[in-house]
Amino acid sequence: MRLGIYGGTFDPVHYGHLLLAEQCREQCELDEVWFVPAGVPPHKQADGITPAKDRINMLDFALAGMPEFSISRIEVEREGPSYTVDTLQQLVNDDDSRELFLLIGADSLADFPTWRQPQRILELATLVAVNRGDFDEAQLRSDVVRLGSQAADRLQIVEMPGIDISATDIRRRVREGRSIRFFTPRPVEHYIVERGLYRDA
Repeated sequence: MRLGIYGGTFDPVHYGHLLLAEQCREQCELDEVWFVPAGVPPHKQADGITPAKDRINMLDFALAGMPEFSISRIEVEREGPSYTVDTLQQLVNDDDSRELFLLIGADSLADFPTWRQPQRILELATLVAVNRGDFDEAQLRSDVVRLGSQAADRLQIVEMPGIDISATDIRRRVREGRSIRFFTPRPVEHYIVERGLYRDA
């Protein structure tokens, strides 16, 4: 099985996340894409993140009716920081017949060498860098060259339409009492309102 792994806080999930996953599924011919909400992201303050239960519930609403997309709780159930290399290793240990594809934004390529055990990540999965329309090919190739020859062999570039939606902006809009309609699926919008999320974010 060709399995896409899409990690993040998803706080909240929005249409940009869904479009990215769908474009990767189509262009990389993936059988499934697993959304992997982070438990304790190593680069973010855990106390500023919405509880995992709420983030997973919002993902459940957003992914309803899409059998190719599912949620993995592997990181929220594991203690300590959510390092990508540990997640990929656990997935391989669970079923080594899977061919893993790690989905990341193209803007993360420059920082990838600072991730924990980047070379091991490249051994465990094909790196799929998604260009949201804000990088030209020359810049992407430059980032790839800096990652080394192994990365060039284990990298796919996916193009997707630019969509200027961010979870940070959604949280800010909620805090300011502004509309988030059409930023995120309607059931997610209702959940945010009903739970009173982000009002004090």
